[in-house]
Amino acid sequence: LPGLHIFAIAVALEVSVGKTNTVTALNNSNVLLPCVFTTCTGFQDLVFTWYFNSTELVADPAPLPLQIYHGKIKNKATEPTRIWHNPRVEFVGSTTKKDNNISIVLNGVEFSDAGKYTCHVKNPKEKNAQHNATIFLTVVHKMEKTDNTVTLIIVGVVGGLIGLLILFMLIKRVVLFIIKKTQDGKKECLVSSSGNDNTENGLAGSKAEQKAPPKA
Repeated sequence: LPGLHIFAIAVALEVSVGKTNTVTALNNSNVLLPCVFTTCTGFQDLVFTWYFNSTELVADPAPLPLQIYHGKIKNKATEPTRIWHNPRVEFVGSTTKKDNNISIVLNGVEFSDAGKYTCHVKNPKEKNAQHNATIFLTVVHKMEKTDNTVTLIIVGVVGGLIGLLILFMLIKRVVLFIIKKTQDGKKECLVSSSGNDNTENGLAGSKAEQKAPPKA
């Protein structure tokens, strides 16, 4: 049924590493590997594992060379407990806050650390539903400077256009102000001329309409 299909999608376990799955780190630096999970049904005794260059699911929690962090979360009210970890890996997440964050930091990055890191989650409360997400780490000798020439050109052109637009608007306001003043001046002249004509040409209401004194 369509309703059951929608329900199945709503409760699915999902793991995410953010908007981008690529990270670049400087040799001998510390790098954050982000990971969060979501589930609509909640979780109980949830298990999460970080793998390096592998997505192999390990039944035995004993550490393997490709497993760099293994943890367990009893419920939403408790923080994760560490089962095993590589000494260079530090857990920096939290599950008692808003996000179910199970991120780690890899300390003292080396060139040999470049590769694929997989964050895997298994939730027994969802009938052992499992999901994972992957980050690709690149390690470099030095960070390359970004060439912002094109960006600066675009910003300059856009800024110039905005400046011209503002200048055009100012000129337009000045011109409209001058035109308005000129029109107001013409109206004043017309009113003044009309008053003079009434007086001089003997129109209604002018002095010329005054009757001559009666003859004696």
